[in-house]
Amino acid sequence: MINRRKSKELCIGNVKIGGNAPVSVQSMCNTDTRDINATACQIKELAKAGCEIVRLAVLNSAAADAVKELVKTSPVPLVADIHFDYRLAIQCINNGIHALRLNPGNIGKHENTVKVVTLAKQRNIPVRIGVNAGSLEKEIEAENLPLHEKMVKSALKHIKILEDLDFDLIKVSLKSSDVLTTIEAYRAISGKIPYPLHLGVTEAGTLRGGLIKSSVGLGTLLAEGIGDTIRVSLTENPTEEVSAGFEILKSLGLRQKGVNFISCPTCGRTQIDLIRLAKQVEEKFKNLDKPITIATMGCAVNGPGEAKHADFGIAGGTGEGYVFKKGEIIAKVPEEQLLGKLEEVINKYC
Repeated sequence: MINRRKSKELCIGNVKIGGNAPVSVQSMCNTDTRDINATACQIKELAKAGCEIVRLAVLNSAAADAVKELVKTSPVPLVADIHFDYRLAIQCINNGIHALRLNPGNIGKHENTVKVVTLAKQRNIPVRIGVNAGSLEKEIEAENLPLHEKMVKSALKHIKILEDLDFDLIKVSLKSSDVLTTIEAYRAISGKIPYPLHLGVTEAGTLRGGLIKSSVGLGTLLAEGIGDTIRVSLTENPTEEVSAGFEILKSLGLRQKGVNFISCPTCGRTQIDLIRLAKQVEEKFKNLDKPITIATMGCAVNGPGEAKHADFGIAGGTGEGYVFKKGEIIAKVPEEQLLGKLEEVINKYC
């Protein structure tokens, strides 16, 4: 069992972060926030996929105006991503945003920071400090330090600005496109601050490569107990980020949301189209919100026994196969009926 790092609990809307709360899964809309209909539709699509917090890019005043309508219809809390312009942060807070992603040292004069922080404190609006390896402050970038230490130094600088204003509704992220730098940065800061940490490998890439980088980076940290929220950054439909996030958490036993799919690799004993069948099983039950394990096995002789820890499963033979429950065979049917019989059994017991 993973011994998670203890962090300060805070709330983003109705979602608890840190403390004893489960690790939550985030994503970000890739729509133009000013397009309220398109953005609202994508928020709902992400929520349906299981996303628990959605971030929006707020590039200008028109986007901040759109926040007011988006908050009204959103089924999940929304975070405004703000760069440089403190007025957009104030506008978003007044329009009901649930949290900000903002670096207080990057929004101009100190008096502007005070205005934002004062209002955020009054409304209990958390602020995520987001440090990216590729956009460090020039003076920190110029220092002769390892990159992960520069990232930590930048984060601590921004944190101090908020703490000096008696503000502690803080979440922190330290992202790099390099997996090892990301891991080192989070390890280094985890013992220095009490705040929740948002994990991510930034610019991870397209679906295949991005999944691998994120799984290694996030998985390593989560296995060490580090991390309170995650985003799997992919150059892909954002719903894929959500699915990947939950799969990472499920693989570590940190979340049990939805089905855990397992299937054996193909081998010379396989007498059924296992690849096709496994994909069909995953597609059929992908929206089943039950914390169960479903197995697709290629060998009728060994499959049920090897997957006896699964709640339900199917194992192929020659033109036929078995449906089993906790390793016990409960039906034998032709290959083309396996999927339907599995659905029937799952519906009966779930």
